Amino acid sequence: MAFIRSAGLRGVRAVVAGLGGDADDLARRSGLPYGALDSDEMLVEDLAIALLLETAAAELGCPDFGLRVAEHQDLDMLGPVAVVVKNARTTTDALEMTSKYLFFHSRSIEITVVPDPRRDPDVLGVRFGYRDPGQLIPPQAVDLVLLFLHRAMCTVLGGDYGLLSVELPGPLNTDAAKYEALFGAPVTPSTQSAVLRVPSDLLGREISGGDDAVQQLALRYLEQHVPTDRRSLTDRTRAALHQSLDAGASSLARIAGLLSMSPRSLQRGLAGEGTSFSAVRDEVRREVAARLLTTTEIPLYQIASALDLGDATTFSQYARRWWGMTAREVRHGRTGVGQSTP
Repeated sequence: MAFIRSAGLRGVRAVVAGLGGDADDLARRSGLPYGALDSDEMLVEDLAIALLLETAAAELGCPDFGLRVAEHQDLDMLGPVAVVVKNARTTTDALEMTSKYLFFHSRSIEITVVPDPRRDPDVLGVRFGYRDPGQLIPPQAVDLVLLFLHRAMCTVLGGDYGLLSVELPGPLNTDAAKYEALFGAPVTPSTQSAVLRVPSDLLGREISGGDDAVQQLALRYLEQHVPTDRRSLTDRTRAALHQSLDAGASSLARIAGLLSMSPRSLQRGLAGEGTSFSAVRDEVRREVAARLLTTTEIPLYQIASALDLGDATTFSQYARRWWGMTAREVRHGRTGVGQSTP
């Protein structure tokens, strides 16, 4: 189960009403919470949205339902992600920011730049898909997201950005002419992925009108709201160690347990990020030791216990390795704290 901001439902009520249907009834039967159709900030299940789109298309006799909803949506529905993207300096920056921060809107889908599925070296693809490669994309959701992505790129790039063709991973839901009128390019059904094919020189194009200061403010906001599951394993291990050291414990088994992993998996994961459990623990211990030595009068033996080092003698050995001096010398104002010696 994954969640998406209810902003992804913008336009549903208007389209359903235009077709003579009952949007609230459709939402209720699809499992959406009350009020989701009229709020941008509720977290709702992505499968509930997909079910609503497919149900509405079938019951209202509207095979282009996803396309119609997309026409009511714009880049601004992504909130702070939209601010970051609209103030990007280049197309590369805009696409990278979209890929990196789309989780803020939805943790189940991703937008990535891929080689051209037709293997043309002068073409690349902007691909939409689920993060779980085994999860099938419902047809109406494909239509909605691809058209939204196309419209968003038009907004950022100032109109025609050179779209060559569109690839759909299933059959067309409506007439090809309808797709081509909306995308301004040919649409090919029954392909492997949902892709917008664009000229490779699209990357690197400068985008005018952006404001670096505004983008930096939005980036800081997004970074402060990065969910735990999007942080690196190294960062999560560091956080777990800080938490565990408060109780005077730092064993591999304890930290792995806090991260809901086996010790072996934790070691493998950290190795994949170019570090090790012992290296991360040593770094955290050094940070905590420096803080306690320079900002408190806690006895050295108590700091040793807080670092899970056993006794003051062991702590002294660590201090000499970290800073080339004793813990007592560090406490009395010698320089070099925070830097480990080779």
